[in-house]
Amino acid sequence: MAQIYKIYINEVILILTESLPPKIEDYQELKVSDFDFFSFYKLISNHQSPKTFLLLTKDFKSVFNHIKRSMILIKAAGGIVSNEANKYLFIFRNGKWDLPKGKIEKGENSRVAAVREVQEECGIRIDSCRDKVCNTYHIYEMNGAMVIKKTAWYWMRAIKQKKLVPQLEEGITDARWLSAGNLMLVRQNTYPLIRDLINVIG
Repeated sequence: MAQIYKIYINEVILILTESLPPKIEDYQELKVSDFDFFSFYKLISNHQSPKTFLLLTKDFKSVFNHIKRSMILIKAAGGIVSNEANKYLFIFRNGKWDLPKGKIEKGENSRVAAVREVQEECGIRIDSCRDKVCNTYHIYEMNGAMVIKKTAWYWMRAIKQKKLVPQLEEGITDARWLSAGNLMLVRQNTYPLIRDLINVIG
């Protein structure tokens, strides 16, 4: 399987890799010779519909590290949480379905931060935090500066939670348990990053 870095920029996915990934169909290939991330960012800043761009190069790790070093790095963590009914926890934040996550605080490791954020955002108790699912990278602007957010995602389990309490002060207006076969509601109104993440659910 091809090694890849996926960078999410709102509705756009930028894939950096040395060989064509399997099961990729609708994409636009970029030329390595004249690739500049900030020019690319300006080009795609008005994209309102999902779009995938592919940058094929043997030096894809170097390109990724160059992009990362040129921005402010924010570290975050979150969870894909299941319950005893094998349903999964989703939140509705700022008009879109999302997974619970948040910034890592000083002195925390990513696993501790992931559990804390899920518990705070949904008003539940996490019974177990298991293997890491993956890291994701999301680029956005904040106060005129470019930020790359690295989020560590973990599998979690929460048993016998009677009530979900969405954290309103964080813009979360709803929290729900949804079955793996009933995720169309989420897929129709979420971010490409979350859409890719829930592919591991089903």
